[in-house]
Amino acid sequence: MDAKAKEFLVTLVETPGVSGDEQRVQEVVRNYAREFVDEMKTDLHGNLILAKNPDAAVRVMLAGHADQIGLIVSSIDEDGYIYTQTVGGWDPQQLIGQRMTVWTQSGPVAGVIARKAIHLLDESERKQVVKTKDLWIDIGARDREEAEALVEIGDSVTLELRYQDLLNGLANSPAMDNRTGVWVVVEAMRRAAEMDLSCGLFAVSTVQEEIGLRGAKTAAFDVDPHVGIAVDVTHATDCPTIDTRQLGKIKLGGGPVVVRGPNVNPIVAQRLKSLSDDHQLPVQTAALGRAAPNDSNALQVTRGGVATGILAVPNRYMHSAVETISLSDIDAAASLLAHFAASVSTSAEFKPS
Repeated sequence: MDAKAKEFLVTLVETPGVSGDEQRVQEVVRNYAREFVDEMKTDLHGNLILAKNPDAAVRVMLAGHADQIGLIVSSIDEDGYIYTQTVGGWDPQQLIGQRMTVWTQSGPVAGVIARKAIHLLDESERKQVVKTKDLWIDIGARDREEAEALVEIGDSVTLELRYQDLLNGLANSPAMDNRTGVWVVVEAMRRAAEMDLSCGLFAVSTVQEEIGLRGAKTAAFDVDPHVGIAVDVTHATDCPTIDTRQLGKIKLGGGPVVVRGPNVNPIVAQRLKSLSDDHQLPVQTAALGRAAPNDSNALQVTRGGVATGILAVPNRYMHSAVETISLSDIDAAASLLAHFAASVSTSAEFKPS
């Protein structure tokens, strides 16, 4: 991973993009990609579609979703405390004691989520699991009037966004789910643009995956790909308390994960594995016995059907403030997808035999 690509990753994860409010992320992608794409457009839904060789006979779509889980402001009380609804799947325990940012029309506003101190909790309260509806954001406002001068109903809220390197090439940040997927598909296009590319390659930064795979549905209908690969995170199982008998052994630094199962075209999965061997790129394999809860689900059943693959980035502590990934895994994923795109010819056949 070169310095420019690393800067792109850091900027992506430190840019807010709650479902329905992804335009800042899309602007970061546009600025990075404009030098190596032939076309780019934003559709009415907000998907950003990058294209290389858009008029080619065979179209390959790579999808990474731009949105992250977050909150949305629903009310402000008379004392200036802000109450929210969740956007996406939250464990409320992850929110207690967190620094937050409210993304207003006039700029970011800092806040915190907490609850009363443990000294003040009675015995029954200490045993209760906190509910999201009982949490509030404190921005330091004296009253409702002061808070409403800055914050509006419907403003999006994220955890404080900050990238942090760890030992052994690991890194953590909120929104690694799924800015790593966006990074991989865009970086794969950059690398594929330097190869002998005969297919039409479309890298799509999709919207609203976290609330129902909505962006992938409209983007895939528009692109009408023959082959589609979704890049999203998957659970790394190389930390305590996780049962690997069902989830498999997936480790950070072991390479991206090629998924097999009914949501995946077997020829696409096999080609990814074969190309990893040919180019000495590490991969891991995982099984999924159902339709995936990511963009591949929508891709596979678009129009008359799409030959679909899933390439997943191992992620520890998903949907938290400290989502942790390996830089080598996303680097290998981008290279593998570039080689995949370069391998697809006009005579490519992906119908299962």
